[in-house]
Amino acid sequence: GFFSVASDMSHRKFEAPRHGSLGFLPRKRCVRHRGKVKKFPKDDASKPVHLTAFMGYKAGMTHICRDVDKPGSKIHKKEVVEAVSIVETPPMVAVGVVGYIETPRGLRSLATVWAGHLNDEVKRRFYKNWYRSKKKAFTQYVKKYADEKKAITDDLARIKKHCTVVRLLAHTQIRKVGLRNKKAHLMEIQINGGSVADKVDFAYGQFEKQFSVDSVFSQDEMIDVIGITRGKGYEGVVKRFGITRLPRKTHRGLRKVGCIGAWHPSRVSWTVARTGQLGYHHRTEINKKVFRIGKGITAENKVVPNNASTDFDLTEKSITPMGGFPHYGEVKEDFMIIKGGIAGAKKRVITLRKSLLKQSSRSALEKITLKFIDTSSKFGHGRFQTYEEKRKFFGVTKKSAAQE
Repeated sequence: GFFSVASDMSHRKFEAPRHGSLGFLPRKRCVRHRGKVKKFPKDDASKPVHLTAFMGYKAGMTHICRDVDKPGSKIHKKEVVEAVSIVETPPMVAVGVVGYIETPRGLRSLATVWAGHLNDEVKRRFYKNWYRSKKKAFTQYVKKYADEKKAITDDLARIKKHCTVVRLLAHTQIRKVGLRNKKAHLMEIQINGGSVADKVDFAYGQFEKQFSVDSVFSQDEMIDVIGITRGKGYEGVVKRFGITRLPRKTHRGLRKVGCIGAWHPSRVSWTVARTGQLGYHHRTEINKKVFRIGKGITAENKVVPNNASTDFDLTEKSITPMGGFPHYGEVKEDFMIIKGGIAGAKKRVITLRKSLLKQSSRSALEKITLKFIDTSSKFGHGRFQTYEEKRKFFGVTKKSAAQE
């Protein structure tokens, strides 16, 4: 009896969960730079017509202070400081509509209708080299709008008659963000709610118009963030899969896999950790809470310099920290404050999607009241929240005296 028990049990050092998930293989460089929505939320015809996604640009991170509202928890009614990400989300422009029919092999696009006028920033997306091109994109298509729009209305009628899924073609206004890039990012945003005819009418009514992020998402909502992670190049197995290092005395290096497989089968299994590309992978992170949707500095034709102040901290300050966001600059357009980190480098385009799940947890339903948003410099020790505060602390300096 003793031996049978002993043989079933193994020593602790021979048993462990594997290192690194196999669900994310192959760990290759992603083909696309923009996060792709692989699944949209389930459609419910009883709800009003609404959009399900948006795009923004990652500006950087800061921290906030808030009171927690979780009865029974040890931190109930206590202040917590949490890390947040800032995503700049200038209004997007609707430029088309696509209708899909369901086939046994999945969705198939039946018809696409484009708007009559497209901005140059989205036309650039159809060219590799804009300044050398003849810029002929959509010059023929525009003629469809000339003779009483018959071709356009026919296509819209076909979508209404046959399609089950309707998606809006919309692009970002990348020139409003201070990046070098001039090509707008174009995506399909699924329209949910209402009948198919309602969806098509809604999309056609949006053509060439802007829609802002607060028309898609609201504060305290749980959303999903889709993006491409930061590339780290060719990495070893310790960093790439988190395997344990070998002992110090190991011959020919110790950041290796001790044995990459048995003699037979005489090939290396795909489950064995190997060196290779790490980062620049497509990832979807679910359940990120929206702490605030802020208006741009010049929203609705009036200057809003205090879009980072709260009811508790009445200092007039904008969301951009002193000295700007490192590697990004100033946030002048609408923005979103999202709890936690976000995949990708600064300036990278981020796709924001409505949650696929019915949110019922306590943290999902919690109402967020921000007490303080940090705007001190992110480039150094950051002692001051505003230039005014810094000036008061230092008093008259040589520099300030010379300026006056």
